[in-house]
Amino acid sequence: MSDSAAELIPHEPERQADRKVKYQAGAADKFITVLIYILFSLFAFVCVYPFYSIIINTISANDISARGEVVFYPKHIQFQNYVDVFKIPGLGTAALVSLGRTVIGTALTVGASAFLGFMFSQEDMWGRKFWYRFTVITMFFNAGIIPWYLTMRSLHLTNNFLAYILPTVVAPFFIILVKTFVESTPKELQQAASIDGAGIMTIFFRVMLPICKPILATVAIFAAVDQWNSFQDTLLLVTDSKLYSLQFILYNYINQASSLSTMVNLQNAGSTAMTSLATKQTTTSIRMTVTIIVVAPILLIYPIFQRFFVKGIMIGAVKG
Repeated sequence: MSDSAAELIPHEPERQADRKVKYQAGAADKFITVLIYILFSLFAFVCVYPFYSIIINTISANDISARGEVVFYPKHIQFQNYVDVFKIPGLGTAALVSLGRTVIGTALTVGASAFLGFMFSQEDMWGRKFWYRFTVITMFFNAGIIPWYLTMRSLHLTNNFLAYILPTVVAPFFIILVKTFVESTPKELQQAASIDGAGIMTIFFRVMLPICKPILATVAIFAAVDQWNSFQDTLLLVTDSKLYSLQFILYNYINQASSLSTMVNLQNAGSTAMTSLATKQTTTSIRMTVTIIVVAPILLIYPIFQRFFVKGIMIGAVKG
């Protein structure tokens, strides 16, 4: 290379200096950034503090907690509340019922939503528009609680575990999410599989299901939370205590916390000569401890699916 040509080519440090343009934030930008951090920190604190307050009250001395003196940190830590609450009759059975309805109900809802969402995206499906609209319209119109109860009773779903499962299998909102997600994927994938001789079920199981993992994880979160938190169906359809869900037990225990605290204290008095004020159950301790026991499992599961949740809900909800 000649000297004249070399002079025309800028040196490497000079080219890097030209490419790097460092942005200098002004005083106004720094102020806005700090203000945003402060506002979001306050918002996060407002969201987290109620749950944190319940936790520290359950592990603090009950006499201090009942007086409202536990605010930012626990005082005289003890875990007797959890030991006593687990002694309440029916809590273990209710936990199994809630776990069963959550696992089975979520699995069936995800499976039905995946298949129906996929089928409604197939243009050659017979009566596709009619069946899709027939399904979606149920989101906006319903007969009301009394006709719903009469229908459930005529189907023999009162005092029946299937009452927790069958009414939630077909969920129009979840079907819409899956259908939108499937329509956002390249159609060439399905066409290529069809050319290779794959049938509709093979395309669904072999091609689309692996691609739909993000939206199915999103549907699983929604369905699991709905199943775990539901108690109205128990209130209306179930009178057999063996089929009570954990949320219904929580509903009853919160309403009867005073009598429950007296019952637990009498049980403890029978086993010990004297119950200290720090561990003596109160209405506040019963309510808060049962709340933590019911809410904690679903909070522990949510972080596992969080990475799928954001991607799934964004792709499933936006049609580009």
